[in-house]
Amino acid sequence: MTSQTAPFGVVAEPGKFVVQTRPKVDTPPDGWVLIDICAVGLCGTDYHIFEGKHPFLDYPRVIGHELSGRVARDSLGWKAGELVVINPYLTCGTCRSCRRGKPNCCSNIEVLGVHRDGGLTPQLAVPAGNLIAAEGLTPHQAAMVEFLAIGAHAVKRSMINEGDEVLVTGVGPIGIGAALFARLNGGQVTLLDLDRARLEMAQKTFGFDRGFDSIEATLRDTDGFDVVLDATGHQAAIESGFVAVAHGGTYTLVSVVKDTISFSDPEFHKREMSLLGSRNALREDFDWVMAAIRNKDIDTDALCSDVISLEQLSERFSALASDRTELIKVIVQLQG
Repeated sequence: MTSQTAPFGVVAEPGKFVVQTRPKVDTPPDGWVLIDICAVGLCGTDYHIFEGKHPFLDYPRVIGHELSGRVARDSLGWKAGELVVINPYLTCGTCRSCRRGKPNCCSNIEVLGVHRDGGLTPQLAVPAGNLIAAEGLTPHQAAMVEFLAIGAHAVKRSMINEGDEVLVTGVGPIGIGAALFARLNGGQVTLLDLDRARLEMAQKTFGFDRGFDSIEATLRDTDGFDVVLDATGHQAAIESGFVAVAHGGTYTLVSVVKDTISFSDPEFHKREMSLLGSRNALREDFDWVMAAIRNKDIDTDALCSDVISLEQLSERFSALASDRTELIKVIVQLQG
């Protein structure tokens, strides 16, 4: 059942972002809760959707999966006005991965803003089980939890421990998040990005001493890294990263590309390398991120590059997508 209308932020086709007026949900389905969206973080995924580079998407698409909001009315144990983080991964609960406690890679997953319409609109219905209480966080902080949880999940999946030498390639938001949580776990973190300006920005902002702008320079004084985390989103960069993994080390691919990745099998076996994919995040990763923010282990002010309105996004999306050197996280504020 629908009544009234609301603005929706839609990528109509590659290169075209529009604000459309559509009917809004008045009565959510059974088991779902109506949420007044407060803030939406813009992600590399959103820029890739705009650029036509995302492998799992059909157009047009309402984007927005880094979401914070307030419960619209008392429902299913949630109180009106309660601030929540929205877990954007809608899972089936019955497939093999769900039954094994891995809903982040559910075989029938639907991610808000990717496989189905997302939250760049003032109100959204969400399954009650996808809500996480955001007590102690601001709406802007709550909108940053999901992207940080992706990096946190990659760190846990890579089993990074105290003293491990860790290389993070690609210092966009996901790479920065992975680097921050690798450091929180005791890893000795080195950054790699071909964009020298972006690399220096990340080092200066977050206090990483070691950073390089080429794989050759990175490897000049080392025999490899215990863990390499790729967050570049580029085929050539992913393939070149194999040489940075030390014997007995782990290579974790956090970014997603459309391309087929190839590597030298003799080198892979000689090093007894572990190759991992890291997809989305688990509830425990969300909890780790929120605890880190509450404990001030993560500087969310440093992560937030700008706060804009939906109308401003309509004017600036193309420019934001084309030059992200100085950007970490742009927040679209819909309401308080």
